Parts: sequence; structure tokens; C-alpha cells
Amino acid sequence: MVNKAEVYIGTSGWSYPAGEGTWKGHFYPRGTKNELEHYCRFFHAVELNSSFYRPPAPELAHKWAATVPEGFLFTVKLWQKFTHPGMYEAATGEPAAISPDDVAIFKSSLEPLRQSGKLGALLAQFPPSFKNSEDSRRLLAALMHTFGGYRLAVELRHRSWSDDPATVEMLQAGNACWVWQDEPMFGTSIAGDLPLTADFAYFRFHGRNAEMWWKGNVETRYKYLYSPQEITELAGKMETAASRVKQVFAFFNNHYQAFAPRNAIGMMKELGLTTGHLSWKRLFPDE
Repeated sequence: MVNKAEVYIGTSGWSYPAGEGTWKGHFYPRGTKNELEHYCRFFHAVELNSSFYRPPAPELAHKWAATVPEGFLFTVKLWQKFTHPGMYEAATGEPAAISPDDVAIFKSSLEPLRQSGKLGALLAQFPPSFKNSEDSRRLLAALMHTFGGYRLAVELRHRSWSDDPATVEMLQAGNACWVWQDEPMFGTSIAGDLPLTADFAYFRFHGRNAEMWWKGNVETRYKYLYSPQEITELAGKMETAASRVKQVFAFFNNHYQAFAPRNAIGMMKELGLTTGHLSWKRLFPDE
């Protein structure tokens, strides 16, 4: 049971309305009109992923902040223009040159969450192809400086970063958290255990579907339900971190057919934390 840090557990996104991996009928009852409101009955945090594709309008962020209860926190993934320039260019046909206006637009989208006290952290997720190089270190340093006024969690996924002791020093200097991720391990993957580099910890659980990791689509890649034994294993890592930092964030990204909320509830139970709603057993009676 965690007893020191504030622990926030949830899922990576809350809206999966279509496709074979939809949450409708699995987590959201048919006819649910306000999914975020329903989500808040179970969890106290969520990782906002739509911001990766475009900064949300401040009016929309204000609506989100007004929907969730006091004590609920959003973590927000950085715009892909900042972290995935190739993906941004392929998606938009525009160059990914970052301007001061881009930074201002993104920061303005965060203001309703920040002003309401409901912004937990920012997530800078880099692709597995983002290797440790002079250019990459320069980009990372620039992002850490640009968003130094926020809690920043950095997801580095290529082993060249964990092979270099200077990575820890760089992140520690900016109080940037090195994200601990659980996903299939390959030869180029980041080390399995990462040091704490900030006064908070950030976990992302992507699932372990190695067979579909590279050849699957956005649905089947994340078709993985953690077993109770695996939840216990992951909870142990969270408990270790919680004894050393002020806050712990943990988000499940194995979103296929609401596997993520199912495992998130299992993790909360494992850690002795309560959900925000008493009727979760009607959704997952075997949990």
C-alpha cells in the first residue's frame, strides 16, 4: 500500500468511440452522453492524448476543467510538432519548424487547466527512432527550457539514452521526470529500470503485445490485458517510487476494448486506493 506520495492512476485518453477497440459497451454504457463525466466516477486523473494531434481550444479545455471534480488532474501530451516532426509533416503536409507562435498557442491551451489547479504535468513522448545524438540533446534541452514552468515528464524509448549516464544528469538538472514505460522489449529498447530524476514519477503501461507491436494497427497493437500477477509486479515498482517522490502518475495505454480502465482499477485495488465510484463491480465483476 502506498502511504507517502500522492498517487494518480488513470488511462491514456478517455474517448475511444469507434473501431473494434471501442470502449462503448465495455466501459461506457450504451447511450452515455458525457464520457468524461462518467470517467470521473472511477478515476482521479487522465492523460490527455488528443493534444498530441492539435492543441485543444482553450474553450474546450475550460469545459473539461469544469466537468471534472476538485482534485482531478490532467496530464497533457505535447503536440507532435514538438516531438514527432516527421509524423507532423506527413499528417499536415507542412514543415515542422517550431515558432514562438506554436509555443504560445500550446501554452494558451493549457491555461484553463493550469488556472483551475487541474494540470498535473506535461508529457513529452518521443518515438523509438529518437536516438541520443547532439541534435536530439539540443531539442530535448530546448523543450525542457521552453516548458520549464511546468512539470515535464519525458518518455525516451531508444536504448542509446539509457546507455548514456549524461541523460540522467540532464533530466535531473531540469527536474524533468524520466518516464518509466512498460511495453514489449526489443534490442533497441530503453533499459527496463530507469532512475528517478525529478520530485515526481510517471509510469505508462502500453501492454506487452510483442507479436502485434510493429505490424498491428492502432487497435490491435494495444490488445493486451495485464494479468493480476503482472499488476502486482508493476505495483511494486510504483510503491518503490512513491516512497521517494511527492507525486506518482500512472496511466494505462492498453486501450483495446477498455482493457486500460479495467487494469487501472485493478492497480488501484492492488495499491489499496479507492475508486471514485462504488459501482465499478457492475462493469468488471471478476475484478
